[in-house]
Amino acid sequence: MRVKTKRAGRLVLLLASTALAPIWGMQSAIAADTTPAAPATPDSAANEGLMEIVVTAQKRSENLQNVPISLQALGTATLEQHQVQSFDDYAKQLPSVSFQSFGPGQSQLFFRGISSGGDGLPFGALPTSGFYLDEIPVTTIGSLLDVHIYDVARVEALSGPQGTLYGASSLSGTLRIITNKPDTSKFSAGYDVQGTRFDKGSLGGTIEGFVNIPLSNRAAVRIVGFDEHDGGYIDNTYHQRTYQSPHTLDDGTVVNSPITVDNSKFVKKNFNDVDTYGGRVALGIDLDDDWTVTPQVIAQHQRSNGSFLYDPKAGDLQVHDYAPERNIDKWYQAALTVEGKVWDWDVLYSGGYMQRSIDTHADYSYYTVAYDAYPNYGYFTNSMGKQIDPTQYYYGHQDLTKQSHELRFSSPSTNRWRVTAGLFYQEQTNQSQANYYAPGYGSSQQGSPVYEDDIFLTNVHIVDRDYAVFSQASYDILPSVTLTGGVRGFIADNTLTGFSGFASDAAKAGCVTPFPSLNSCSYLNKKFNDSGETHKLNVTWQIDPDRMVYATYSTGYRPGGNNRRAGVEPYGSDTLDNYELGWKTSWFDQKLRFNGAVYYEEWNNLQYALVALNSGSVTNIYNAGDARVYGVETDITWAVTRSLTLSASGAFNDARLATDFCAIGANSNPDCASGIIAAPKGTRLPVQPRIKFNTTARYEFLLGEADSFVQGSLNHQTSTRSFLGTTADELVGDSPGFTTVDISMGGKIGNTSAEFYVQNLFDDRGGLTRNTFSAPEISGQYARIYPTKPRLFGVKFGQKF
Repeated sequence: MRVKTKRAGRLVLLLASTALAPIWGMQSAIAADTTPAAPATPDSAANEGLMEIVVTAQKRSENLQNVPISLQALGTATLEQHQVQSFDDYAKQLPSVSFQSFGPGQSQLFFRGISSGGDGLPFGALPTSGFYLDEIPVTTIGSLLDVHIYDVARVEALSGPQGTLYGASSLSGTLRIITNKPDTSKFSAGYDVQGTRFDKGSLGGTIEGFVNIPLSNRAAVRIVGFDEHDGGYIDNTYHQRTYQSPHTLDDGTVVNSPITVDNSKFVKKNFNDVDTYGGRVALGIDLDDDWTVTPQVIAQHQRSNGSFLYDPKAGDLQVHDYAPERNIDKWYQAALTVEGKVWDWDVLYSGGYMQRSIDTHADYSYYTVAYDAYPNYGYFTNSMGKQIDPTQYYYGHQDLTKQSHELRFSSPSTNRWRVTAGLFYQEQTNQSQANYYAPGYGSSQQGSPVYEDDIFLTNVHIVDRDYAVFSQASYDILPSVTLTGGVRGFIADNTLTGFSGFASDAAKAGCVTPFPSLNSCSYLNKKFNDSGETHKLNVTWQIDPDRMVYATYSTGYRPGGNNRRAGVEPYGSDTLDNYELGWKTSWFDQKLRFNGAVYYEEWNNLQYALVALNSGSVTNIYNAGDARVYGVETDITWAVTRSLTLSASGAFNDARLATDFCAIGANSNPDCASGIIAAPKGTRLPVQPRIKFNTTARYEFLLGEADSFVQGSLNHQTSTRSFLGTTADELVGDSPGFTTVDISMGGKIGNTSAEFYVQNLFDDRGGLTRNTFSAPEISGQYARIYPTKPRLFGVKFGQKF
């Protein structure tokens, strides 16, 4: 909920931002000796060595160095040191992670290059990566939940399939956000205020706060609130275009009726600003010495305006948009965790319910531009014979719900035999509406609307249900050698009902057009069922207390589902086989930590979104074939002295098709008999760079009474392919590699801290992805670039009590 102090909070932010005004005009470069940070950077360098990092990736609390999986953990201090507030901020710290995005709340997450480049449809396939808030899965169809990061214990990134313990959609990996829990031992509170400004943009700021209140020696409540405004940096500039609007006369002659339109009413500078506010309330109750109950509610409201992809043809950080654009993402999650013991076994129940609503308004005019060459497509007149602007808009709405329940039992961790076993159930629903419309089309003389002004409408209801039973057991063959095996059996069920199509599709179904109401025509009733198992086998050798190596064979799966178009077959599940050798090592009295893994992965029957021939740019999901990945990921942290810490992490992924991907035939399904290849064997998989790494150097020192620091970070990634299909990728083009540099400096006196930072110091215009809002086969020549944030100045002030 929005707190009453919101307006006052924004005033404080504005004043803090204004204090930076003298800096904006600086043109001289700031020289910085940067040797920067890693995803597994510890929260601090202790005097006698690196701080231990405790994680719960295997459903137990363990030292990161004892967990035989490839895992990167960003602790509280690391998140604060890199000014992490959103998904984009922490994703750049995780080399094995890549993503596609249209802006805040509109991203899709991938691990180790397991991406087909066609994910993220609001009525499409489930993601390849799982996403958890504490113990609760919050993975949804379409876009990743963009959780504001504050008062967070850590972010855990588990690379590779995690199907045994985490199940569906953990095909390529799992990302977990672990929040700080209520603490009965003491009162604590804090707040942070930030002011920011983009060098080529506008002001922003954030106010955040938390309080932990012990209610008794057995109960405590933790309350968190935040309000953030991000300034914009992309301009919607003035532009005119002329549609030729060819149409056929009664005698069969095709003539043009040119109409010139402009975007003057949507012109705005720095129009892609974002407002995010929300909070969290958690209650911790110790029922006795063995049982704890933790109910929690998290809520967030985010509104982003404008476009976050710029058009290089329009200019640097500029677009020519002809429609109102915004994305409103509202969600809340209620969760309950019960932990206790039965005899000496740990028992945990976790249940959650999430409701999410997404409203998206976007410019779809390049679809109109592409189809302007087709007679009778863009020529409309009203009842007075006046020609109507044929520019198309897009409106999408999703109502998502997700409930999950898990009951888990774990034997004592000190036993030679150790077992974790449990039951899992989840149900997620998706009411998805997508309207492609031209204002006035419904009342035009030539229009054939399907509903109101809609040229094309999708209105479907999707339900996914998953049932699973799982077990993972470890046995110490020798005191230093452990064998671990796990298996998960599952049943997946998917249903899709509703309508998707043009007025002609509605007529075929016997529906009257235009629809008298949105839900008056429902001719789709599709079902898809799947079952199977996924498994894991691991051998770990603890060479000595500071060095461990492991070998793992594991599998993952992602359920199949139904396509929204009539006559298009369901798509099946895809699976992943992972072969991995890894190491976790500490050296020189734990002053140097060096972890890593090498792996080979086989992605089987991969799901891919593609536009079929003669489908009017309608995208469907298909099983494209097989792919493989060769990769290495590593991170190193070195406490050089008590003052200086160096860290680095990186990943190399060579991800390619292992089979030819056949084109989609006239029957709207894969047709290899035609001999037409959409993407040949050996084609790189999209989105993931071959190389991605980051480095950080942090120097801490005493300046007067202040514990001070200076820090520099460098982030680099090589080029990425935009789309899997050869035609689509040639039209859109690849994203070149880039390097960015961040610096920060500050200090702390007692409980009060302050810092100044600059992100993307040299204003490198790195392109994270290239994309088109309509299908690339239709409007690929108008592709846009999702950039790294331009140079951003910030100041931050905080206190802890």
